[in-house]
Amino acid sequence: MRRARPGRIAAPSLGAGILLALSLPPWGWWPLGIAGAGLFYWRLAGLALRTRVWAGWVAGLGCYAIGLFWARAFNWYGALVLILIEALAFALAAGLTPPDRGRALAFVGACTLAEALRMTWPFGGLPLGGVFLGQARAPLVELARLGGPLLMTAGVWAAGVGVATLASCLWARCAGRPGPGLIAVAVILCGLVALTVAGDVVADGGPPVRTLPVALVQGGGQRGLSKEQVSPTTVYRAQLAAMEGVAGGHPSPELVLWPENVVGLDRPLRGSMEAATLSTLARGLHTTLVVGVTEPGPTPATFYNRIVAWGPRGNIVDVFEKVHRVPFGEYVPFRSFFAHFADLSGVPSDAIPGRGNGLLRTPAAPLGVLVSFEVFYASRSHSSVRAGAQLLAVPTNTSSYSTSQMPTQELAAAVVQAVQTGRDLVQASPTGFSAAITNRGVVVERSDLGRRQLLTATVALRVGVTPYDHWGDLPVLIGAALALVAGWLRQLRYS
Repeated sequence: MRRARPGRIAAPSLGAGILLALSLPPWGWWPLGIAGAGLFYWRLAGLALRTRVWAGWVAGLGCYAIGLFWARAFNWYGALVLILIEALAFALAAGLTPPDRGRALAFVGACTLAEALRMTWPFGGLPLGGVFLGQARAPLVELARLGGPLLMTAGVWAAGVGVATLASCLWARCAGRPGPGLIAVAVILCGLVALTVAGDVVADGGPPVRTLPVALVQGGGQRGLSKEQVSPTTVYRAQLAAMEGVAGGHPSPELVLWPENVVGLDRPLRGSMEAATLSTLARGLHTTLVVGVTEPGPTPATFYNRIVAWGPRGNIVDVFEKVHRVPFGEYVPFRSFFAHFADLSGVPSDAIPGRGNGLLRTPAAPLGVLVSFEVFYASRSHSSVRAGAQLLAVPTNTSSYSTSQMPTQELAAAVVQAVQTGRDLVQASPTGFSAAITNRGVVVERSDLGRRQLLTATVALRVGVTPYDHWGDLPVLIGAALALVAGWLRQLRYS
């Protein structure tokens, strides 16, 4: 193994991470993601294990210091710890990549498996900042129908390998030295193109069974404020004010979607004045009204984060409780332990986790509900579509973030969700982004941040499935594991 000066390791590794971060929303320069993946792959060549792990961690710092910058909205020291820990995923992938022969396959497999781990652990994982989000408006999004975000992730790393190998080959030939063969480059890139084309032509949810007029209600307001700084009454009244144009809509909406937790109660919903008002609205408009409600839990330190559906007769027809809570945002894991290291006053109570597959049965349509943070998790829509959801609905709330980084990453995740499930998707947020997205990932309506707006759209209901709906993540995980093993076997054979 060759030794290189620290600067020759750290500088390109950090640069690779920064390129990957700049491919993410709100910047969204998706080719930079492939360039960053290629630079990272090139830098790992020939390095000893300890140096590879160091290079990987530095690349992770470059990626997440920018890609997870939104986390400072909670607190700076928490964001710093989060970035330091999340960067270990890059270190793990680098350590699992062989230094010489077989590293192309192993690199793609290792990076994909490391991201799969980061998406699920610890505390349920953190897909935010994942490289797949940078490809939501790029050709690689077509891979989502075949293998969801993980196949998109593998596609970024594979494309990076192809680009890096091609660049190395051309550089070597210009210098009159032997380099990697162009055949290997052609196989990698042609295989990736073939998969992308296949993703474009495979089943995408099928033809619409019918269309559905919808209204997405965004109350508006100042962004960057915590829930303690904004009265629940102010948020609720803003939503009611934004409803003024619903009655005059043509066609009349059959589904009206409100954001997450815009009805914040200190008492049970049933029998409250808010419940009576919302019932009257649904009955008066003869529509299905879906609203995010928080209400007290069974103990003073708990609460429910619910999505409640009122039918056209004004009665509650179904309720869904958010399953995937935000750690350190909606609950604090190991609260007594972390209380020794941080001020937890901003999260005084814990959300009670819900159960179920996310299917909300309403007169308008069976809805696959992804509440805010859940839109980043492929498994949430996967389970609801398999249970019969014909349309995805995302009631969300990103008002506490002052910049556009979190809302744009969330919108990118919504695009990927629509593509991977073959379902149209509607999203409502109190201060943006509210949006309507087709099953092909086209954003047909999108609000502005902070403004009071009422979006209307006509979306399609579908009952067909995509290959990802059938198989989920398992084929990608198996393929990544096989690539990792095959790469190391080749390395061991020639070592």
